[in-house]
Amino acid sequence: MNYISAAQAAEKWGVSERSVRNYCQQGRITGAVRNENSWLIPENAEKPERKKRNGKIPSDLLSRLRLEKDSGFKGGIYHKIQIELTYNSNHIEGSRLTKDQTRYIFETNTIGISDGAVNVDDVIETANHFRCIDLVIDQAKYVLTESFIKQLHLTLKNSTSDSRKAWFAVGDYKRLENEVGGLQTVKPADVQKKMKELITNYNLSKKKSFDELLQFHYDFERIHPFQDGNGRVGRLILFKECLRNDITPFIIEDDIKMFYYRGLQEWKNEKGYLRDTCLSAHDRFRKYMDYFGIKYSD
Repeated sequence: MNYISAAQAAEKWGVSERSVRNYCQQGRITGAVRNENSWLIPENAEKPERKKRNGKIPSDLLSRLRLEKDSGFKGGIYHKIQIELTYNSNHIEGSRLTKDQTRYIFETNTIGISDGAVNVDDVIETANHFRCIDLVIDQAKYVLTESFIKQLHLTLKNSTSDSRKAWFAVGDYKRLENEVGGLQTVKPADVQKKMKELITNYNLSKKKSFDELLQFHYDFERIHPFQDGNGRVGRLILFKECLRNDITPFIIEDDIKMFYYRGLQEWKNEKGYLRDTCLSAHDRFRKYMDYFGIKYSD
């Protein structure tokens, strides 16, 4: 993929360079990546649409999330999702931060620790996951691409101890073989090809069913394209694709993670395990929507 600078994009779109940098920071340019102190923008990226403003409070989930995110509204469903999705997804992968600590970081941008030691990476990845959710919301309606998936990984793992390891490719596919749950995954040399095939086939149809989203999630996790962070990136993609396909999203909470793992392991033989687990999480999410007065689209 060819990239252009923020200055070149500004000239192309007829806006200021500062506006382009703001678009990038807000996640409104698909595939834009940070390169030290500058932004690299895909040559074929489109200028973000101007945000519409009116006095109505939207009743659909995505519009409400965007409104609450952009306005800095506290205590709404955007606030709820940031804490629940970040806490549970990170906790599944071994984060030792509590939900209250996760909430404190989101609400105050500070660390509230009364006793004991805290892993710095847990804190960094929590803050980074908040930004990943913002990317998902901003780019929810865009077609899924490799560049967006890599952008999620770059955002999640940026400034962690892993990012300082020479063999760890932050924002890019893995360089060393790895396993998940004792099972072999795709070798590094084959990941690029497998991911391209997966995304190309996935994008052949515009409207996705619930099972098609789960199939993509299973295929993505079996490829395991990154050195670390695959589970969290995979669940963020699931959330995004639910929003794009007008399917009520869901959060895999810590108390059902073992059913979720079993569902992934057994998907090829019995799809019901993963489907039922995700539908149970789907029902829980609807309770959030009921409370905040948001309509179901599916």
